[in-house]
Amino acid sequence: MVHYKISYFPLRGAGELARQILTYVGQEFEDHRISREEWPAIKPTTPFGQLPLLEVDGKVLAQSHAIARYLARQFGINGKTAWEEAQVNSIADQFKDYQNEARPYFMAKMGFSDGDVDALFKDTFLPAFNKNFGFFANFLKASGSGYLVGDSLTFVDLLIAQHVSDLLAANPTIFAEHPEFKAHQEKVHSNANIKKWIETRPVTPF
Repeated sequence: MVHYKISYFPLRGAGELARQILTYVGQEFEDHRISREEWPAIKPTTPFGQLPLLEVDGKVLAQSHAIARYLARQFGINGKTAWEEAQVNSIADQFKDYQNEARPYFMAKMGFSDGDVDALFKDTFLPAFNKNFGFFANFLKASGSGYLVGDSLTFVDLLIAQHVSDLLAANPTIFAEHPEFKAHQEKVHSNANIKKWIETRPVTPF
């Protein structure tokens, strides 16, 4: 039996997508959460000096989106055709661009950097949010299925739904102009495996 192990900090963050992919498909995995005290000794042993890591029977893969794409392909939630897979990957890449655009706001809000959080919300986050969720809305509209690509769940549905959930927890009105994303998040998180995971996973700030 193949052994899957996800190593990440005791947070959702960049490790959560891989956890949710394996949870969604019903694959057991080792959820290895590395403390701040443990990390300095582990860091030099990783491929790029960062987390998350996926281990599959001892083979190690780094980078969150590489991990997600590998797992999604292994378990068939990367699109039903080559074209759908390319669309899914384009959304994942655009989401990373959005994260980079909004990063100054999130870093300040979480206390990892200095900055006027209110000003960064208005001048940095909102433009990035409005632009990119406008893009993502076009995919929801085009699919007509309630999923971002095609007629079934792909890994970017898990990616977007978790982010939407996090944003709604902090600001319940943030999707007032894009109610389709609240509906999408509810659809994705109504899956029995994901619902149970969310209810039982360790509570973390982000």
